[in-house]
Amino acid sequence: MKDPDILAKLRDYLDAGDPNALRDYAESVHPADLADSLEDFSPDDASRVFESLSPQFCAEVLGLLDPDLQVPVVLRLSDVRLAENITNMFSDDRVDLLQRLPEERQQSVLRLLAKAEREDIIKLGSYEEGTAGAIMTSDYAVLKPELTARHALDKLRLEAPDKETIYYTYVVDQQRRLLGSVSLRDLILANPEKRVEAIMRRDPIRANVADDQENVARTMAKYDVLALPVTNGNDSLVGIITFDDVHDVIEEEASEDFHRMGSIAEGFGPSASELSGFKIADLYYLFLKRVPWLLALVFVNIFSGAGIAFFEDTIQSAVSLVIFLPLLIGSGGNAGSQAATLMVRALATGEVHLRDWFKLLGREVIIALAIGLCMGLAVSMIGIFRVGPDVTVVVAISMVTIVLMGSLMGMSLPFLLTRLQLDPATASAPLIASLADIAGILIYFGIATWYLGLQAGM
Repeated sequence: MKDPDILAKLRDYLDAGDPNALRDYAESVHPADLADSLEDFSPDDASRVFESLSPQFCAEVLGLLDPDLQVPVVLRLSDVRLAENITNMFSDDRVDLLQRLPEERQQSVLRLLAKAEREDIIKLGSYEEGTAGAIMTSDYAVLKPELTARHALDKLRLEAPDKETIYYTYVVDQQRRLLGSVSLRDLILANPEKRVEAIMRRDPIRANVADDQENVARTMAKYDVLALPVTNGNDSLVGIITFDDVHDVIEEEASEDFHRMGSIAEGFGPSASELSGFKIADLYYLFLKRVPWLLALVFVNIFSGAGIAFFEDTIQSAVSLVIFLPLLIGSGGNAGSQAATLMVRALATGEVHLRDWFKLLGREVIIALAIGLCMGLAVSMIGIFRVGPDVTVVVAISMVTIVLMGSLMGMSLPFLLTRLQLDPATASAPLIASLADIAGILIYFGIATWYLGLQAGM
């Protein structure tokens, strides 16, 4: 939540036109609060604030700034000033920033950077999007196994200002192969003359540069680590992934899953993270995101109309059946959407796997039958007074069957999509609802045709 006092004081200092006073106040504010407050400023005013900051503090705020404002702000800075800021940013943050800039501006800024920094940016930027390599940082500390705890702490004390974290340090050999990890706590508590190789934890949990970033996030959550080392095919340490990077990944993946659950198409316009909230100004791209699935579902729902037309004679013989049609097919869609949501979440977090389908199927049958019976009883109490016993029996039997069908469909579709190596989140609520509508109509009028025909023949 933005602090109105910070916003008011920043505007006062901007209006006063005193860059020194502006810098002194801005740098007294926590970087995260300053970045949050600047989102309410125009790019021109925000860039004036950045111009007044020291390169070190400016770099920290830039790394926290919303991407929607970050690019317009840095485009207003000179190449020299931007290069100074990028030099002071953590390696993963500066790669992300540069990749958002136009190609021409990237090249002009890169030419002003030191060779080592330029090569590091190019290397980190070469990893495929969505992999561990694309989100890792090269700002990590390493130790040699022969160092003593005393010398290791001395080394870390000197390197700490330039590293993203020193809570975990990684032990490598001459070829930079990962041997182990040692925590700062273990180094502090160890005998000062004890060698690092005697303190370290061998064969630490690690990721490969080609691993999917979502799997990396799950690994870090499972083992409850603040940082994860990343190695290449030769088992050489090439970077680390910290908790803040994983937090961004989890948020982005959750946004993508929610959008898929809402049948918002991927591959058109802005990314899922850019669609969060109400940040989209381009209505055209928002239209492209939403229309493909909805158009597809229009044609799917044609089968619902075909089902009703097929049972036209049954409907004419008992028009009161139509009263309960929206209730029944809506209940099937709701039950299916509930089951799909729970199963997509369980598959995404690793709580269940493909091999668990049969076991979960039996459980879902029991739960869905219990829910269906409760809903069937509830609708019977209405139907008996409204349409008589014959139609009430049809409605009650249909309710149990449709809820069971919808629940099993909602539970099974995520497994099927996972089996086909598709994202289970595409078993979205609109898709489940449309399929449940078709099946519900067929079940309802099929049962009505059978039962009412049976009653008529008695």
